[in-house]
Amino acid sequence: MLLDDLNVVIKVAEFRNITAAATHLNMRTATASAALKRVEQALGTELFVRTTRSLRLSSAGERFLPTCQEAMSMLANAKQNLKGDTGVIEGELRLGLSSDLGRNVITPWLDEFMDEHKKISVKLNLNDSNVDFYRDPIDLALRYGSPDDASIYGFKICDVPRLLVASPSYISTHGEPKNFDDLQAHNGLFYQLYDKVYNEWEFVHDGKPLKIKMQGNRTANDGEIVRRWAVAGKGVAVKSSLDTCNDILNGRLITLLPEYQPKPTQLWLICPSRQSITPAVRLLRDMLKARCAEYLAQLKEAGVF
Repeated sequence: MLLDDLNVVIKVAEFRNITAAATHLNMRTATASAALKRVEQALGTELFVRTTRSLRLSSAGERFLPTCQEAMSMLANAKQNLKGDTGVIEGELRLGLSSDLGRNVITPWLDEFMDEHKKISVKLNLNDSNVDFYRDPIDLALRYGSPDDASIYGFKICDVPRLLVASPSYISTHGEPKNFDDLQAHNGLFYQLYDKVYNEWEFVHDGKPLKIKMQGNRTANDGEIVRRWAVAGKGVAVKSSLDTCNDILNGRLITLLPEYQPKPTQLWLICPSRQSITPAVRLLRDMLKARCAEYLAQLKEAGVF
């Protein structure tokens, strides 16, 4: 079974379309179709269920593809590690990012990172949903919260304070909450993941945990939308200090009730296996740690925390 044929199978599974996979690989559709047939013949089973309008993984394909992807990834990383020993660092980083952090913070950093490392390419997947390395077209992901899956490998980038924020225009219209109970009178802006709406906010005051169930008229499954609503003066929100750093430093958002700290989180760079940790991934990790530390230091200098 040829490695090039397996790569075709992986791309067909990613695009769910032979023609699209062939276009991505710069080959004719007939060539890609022939490669797929050779793999299926070697395995003695069909990896895809074909109809006139669609193509999807068969049950055999669902069992085979994750292992195939992992094996191909291990081989590619082994080659990359050899190049890293010679000082040549290159390769593609298929990176999953949350919407707000990805668009407004990480993407500009990546532009500078790629300017410095010309042989590294990046393919971004922006999505606030939970990571599935075997179904999403990514090899690593930058996510808030420490990983709870023992099979996941990763690097802690930093601890991330969360902040209670609103725009100056909202405060001028609705007033600033003077104490914790005043929050009940304000319009909450909520993030939703799948069926769960995060409208119960957790805080720490004098070392003691507190919770408050907020009411509000805006909910989104996209963190960037929640931040935009806050900047536009639609209500109060609990957001990551990294997501809101530029808004706070430029006066678009202000922090509220500083003696009540929202429950903090962490930022992790995670991947499905140790073999996924290439020299390029290590460079990315080091860049993220340095840049996040700079952001948090700016907020500390500004007296935010």
